[in-house]
Amino acid sequence: MFIERTCVGLDVHARSVVACAIDNEAGEARSLRLSPETEAVVGWVCSLPAPAAVTYEAGPTGFGPARALERAGVRCVVVAPSKLERPPGDRVKTDRRDAERLAQLLRIGELPAVRVPSEAEEAARDLVRAREDVRGDLMRARHRLSKLLLRQGLLYDGSAWTGAHEVWLRSLAFDRAGVRPAFEEAYDAVLVTQARRARLDTAITELAAAPPFAAVVGRLGCLRGVSTLTAFGLATEIGDWRRFTGASIGAYVGLVPAESSSGEHRCQAAITKTGNCHARRLLVEAAWHHRKRYRLSRELIRRQDGQPAVARARAEAGNRRLHRRWARLDARSKRSTISTVAVARELAGWCWSLATMEPDTEPGTG
Repeated sequence: MFIERTCVGLDVHARSVVACAIDNEAGEARSLRLSPETEAVVGWVCSLPAPAAVTYEAGPTGFGPARALERAGVRCVVVAPSKLERPPGDRVKTDRRDAERLAQLLRIGELPAVRVPSEAEEAARDLVRAREDVRGDLMRARHRLSKLLLRQGLLYDGSAWTGAHEVWLRSLAFDRAGVRPAFEEAYDAVLVTQARRARLDTAITELAAAPPFAAVVGRLGCLRGVSTLTAFGLATEIGDWRRFTGASIGAYVGLVPAESSSGEHRCQAAITKTGNCHARRLLVEAAWHHRKRYRLSRELIRRQDGQPAVARARAEAGNRRLHRRWARLDARSKRSTISTVAVARELAGWCWSLATMEPDTEPGTG
């Protein structure tokens, strides 16, 4: 139940903010349209009968209003839009009604809140997502180039996008005037995007080696398939690992099966794919590395060097167990895609175990 006198719901857009304030003592509700400037919103909220609480839906406008309100001493709840239920018979949707509904849900304490990251965490997350965007740009640029060459009857006989493939691309020459500039433009797009990715990789590596990410990234890197880029991506996307347990973190990244059960009837479907899709992709990609027979590679030894003995012991147990899980699933002739998701779900638990461990924790198996 509410503890503040005034409950405020905000329907936030880039160019406007619609607010609804409910006075719990007077029982009055009033709505108005505000300027989207954060200072104007905070000033209006502070003019209401105190104490006040505010809520709005997470979206592209970010967490700036929430931080500003917290600094002003106003409790602010940022809501997960995907978890807000709407009555089936409610067919009228306006900004005013949305703001009023948020204020009413805040008043009775029925809002599914999301964690507001710090400014440093959000800046690191922006860097990781910029690198993710460049990864997609590079994949599309490479596809465009390879399909252009395929239309000319040119297909490289070997592994693509290696050093040898690079030499082969540079050796190509075209006589037709239309094909030559098209090839040069497509190839230049690949090289430019690769340079963008390299710059972002360098920035991520530097940031991952500095506090507050260095300790968590170092421990996560003790797991097979979790490089610096993967570990930093997981650390920034998940943020506070202590919000979860080893069993619940799989649901946060959408790696648990959907379910529709009633009474004695139980029906499970494909994974939910809810939550953080970037973290889910990183875990699934890392899970593939555990299919091969486990051995300490030079890269894994390098990443484990300098890490606490307790972290190395726990990662060793996790690496061996995840490979055994792959082997058991392969022995049952499970499809590799299903096996990968199962291993990724367990890998999320091992990542949580390493990320939340204290320096003086005894070795365990997660």
